Amino acid sequence: MTGTYLGMPAFPVAAATSTRNTQLRANLRHATHTIRAKRAKAVAELADWGELRAAGAAIKDRTLRHLDHYLEQLESAVTAAGGQVHWAADADEANRIVTELVRATGEREVVKVKSMATQEIGLNDALAEAGIRAYETDLAELIVQLGDDLPSHILVPAIHRNRTEIRDIFTDQMARWGRPAPEGLTDAPADLAEAARLHLREKFLNAKVGISGANFMVAETGTLVVVESEGNGRMCLTLPETLISVVGIEKVVPTWQDLEVFLQLLPRSSTAERMNPYTSTWTGTTDGDGPRAFHLVLLDNGRTDTLADTVGRQALRCIRCSACLNVCPVYERAGGHAYGSAYPGPIGAILTPQLRGTQSELDASLPYASSLCGACYEVCPVAIDIPEILVHLRERVVEGGPVSVRGTRTVIKPAKGHAAERAAMRAARWAFDHPGVLRAGQRLAARTRRFHPSRLPGPGRAWTDTRELPEVPAESFRDWWRRTRGDEGETSGTKGRKTT
Repeated sequence: MTGTYLGMPAFPVAAATSTRNTQLRANLRHATHTIRAKRAKAVAELADWGELRAAGAAIKDRTLRHLDHYLEQLESAVTAAGGQVHWAADADEANRIVTELVRATGEREVVKVKSMATQEIGLNDALAEAGIRAYETDLAELIVQLGDDLPSHILVPAIHRNRTEIRDIFTDQMARWGRPAPEGLTDAPADLAEAARLHLREKFLNAKVGISGANFMVAETGTLVVVESEGNGRMCLTLPETLISVVGIEKVVPTWQDLEVFLQLLPRSSTAERMNPYTSTWTGTTDGDGPRAFHLVLLDNGRTDTLADTVGRQALRCIRCSACLNVCPVYERAGGHAYGSAYPGPIGAILTPQLRGTQSELDASLPYASSLCGACYEVCPVAIDIPEILVHLRERVVEGGPVSVRGTRTVIKPAKGHAAERAAMRAARWAFDHPGVLRAGQRLAARTRRFHPSRLPGPGRAWTDTRELPEVPAESFRDWWRRTRGDEGETSGTKGRKTT
């Protein structure tokens, strides 16, 4: 995959383009509505869903509070089981570690099972620069790779493509990457699946190195867990001689008993299944069974800095189910590419600015990629209060302030382009602190309402491009109350004080 998120425009610019793509919007509308309807049905089967959700959030919070302890426990368990653990502070270090591990095998091709962490760090491009070709084996990731595209959804990376487009991609591009598509390939789902199966089986049987992610890591035993629906992941995890897993440090859970909670929450929230068709677990290496060498690359890349934020750290609970994307009205209309990150949708709007910072125009725009309707919080299986974090990050963008950058507390400057907003908010705060000024302003606005424009000028123009400017009433609430109920100011408990 040669695509990259670098240099992408801010969310409003990218969204202005994607929302005009009628085919994209039709694909997204159909897919997200179908997935969320199935999810709602699957969740409704469990009478204790609320308790499971609370348990998942509590386990994640407890783990994050003691993350150093559980990561050290995980390292000891993986090492004792025959694996090797590598620590990567950032994307560059992780890419260097993986590249060196692949080179040490003498191989120049690897197969990969879906890993958002490797998308986050741009591993495929780093391997390509080193002369190593990476083959995606998840069906949706294969579609994205063959189409020289970028993922646009956490669960269904090719959600922006319909089956006719997929048929054309397979027909035109499969031969360039390996086994060509069958002659006369149709867009029937069964035919597309069979074409992918034949193409990928050749890769699995020849590959000596596999690269994976993991949904969870169990600290007490050093076990890694991948849940998936196709079986491609199991082929990638078991057939190669060397397995390299790149996993974010927040994916650790303390015990198998804790894992049980998430294996109930994740399938129903993501694929609307009671249980994933394939749940693969592996612990180190075993003679005569699976890879001979196992390497675990633990990725930080901004996660420790996120952990230092007492509000924003909720984002590290995320189990990548994608439920928030499927209910978000903004994602449904703008699509995943507009977010300029491996993590699209509501979770991306809060996670990416914390992992990468808010200093670029793109990252500073992401906390505003939301209507704050709260639907994302309602469906989150680990109760991440996404609206709260969005508002928190908006404050950081506008005001700047203290943050953690690579473990060091520093003060960042406000992002560019928000001077007018800061001035307006400070003026409003001053007015609210001075009731007399507020009353005078309200009366002046009421008396001059005939002359108010329908659209705001200057920086406010963008706001009224998509909204109607509210009409100012003929009198303020305070004046209406005085006029209609002024003689009722003295009531029980308020004697001697007027209600104003």
